[in-house]
Amino acid sequence: MSVPRAGGAVGPRGPGQPGGPRLRLVPGALEGAATAAGCPDWDTLATASRACVACRELAATRTTVVVGDAPPARTARLALVGEAPGADEDRIGRPFVGRAGQLLDEVLAEAGLVRAEVAVLNVLQCRPPGNRAPKPAEATRCRGWLSRKLDLLGPELVCTLGRTAAAEFLGRGVSLASVRGRVHDVAGRRVVATFHPSAAIRWGPAGAPLAGLRADLAYVAALLAGERR
Repeated sequence: MSVPRAGGAVGPRGPGQPGGPRLRLVPGALEGAATAAGCPDWDTLATASRACVACRELAATRTTVVVGDAPPARTARLALVGEAPGADEDRIGRPFVGRAGQLLDEVLAEAGLVRAEVAVLNVLQCRPPGNRAPKPAEATRCRGWLSRKLDLLGPELVCTLGRTAAAEFLGRGVSLASVRGRVHDVAGRRVVATFHPSAAIRWGPAGAPLAGLRADLAYVAALLAGERR
């Protein structure tokens, strides 16, 4: 049974699953979702992801496909989902390794969370030119890959970083102010939304995004510890 979401982008089993209206409307989306769904494990999915050329502009300008970080056991209680790789991520091939990643690591540690034990993913696997925001069609084409990663990793909780990632689960037009601070049930996944670390950098040490990111990751840690619901 699907859980409705703004824009009608959720398929029969939730975001990224074949059959949602928006997947059918975007060329290449169903094919990518079907390829991802057929991957039996993380390593197979990573190999298949690196061959994806569904978004021609992104495939032509990327250096690497940034599949994401999975713990060595290939399972994770927590999955963080950001927007898209930046220049450093595109060059190195891992998510959140630049300034935003350094800040994320610090805030995770403050909350008592270990980055190596957390899955770190993005809505897009390829860097948009100039670090622009993902286009809706790009996010749709990449949705099957993200959903299959979450299926394989089996997180108890998904924490979205920034409005773009929140919109992927909670619907277009969503505002962080309206969804932060509580757990959302999205097609059977427990989802919490917070600010992107890059917003915390832009607003500075005294800005609301950094305070919100710290508070929300502390909330996530409490949820995983069973202290909050």
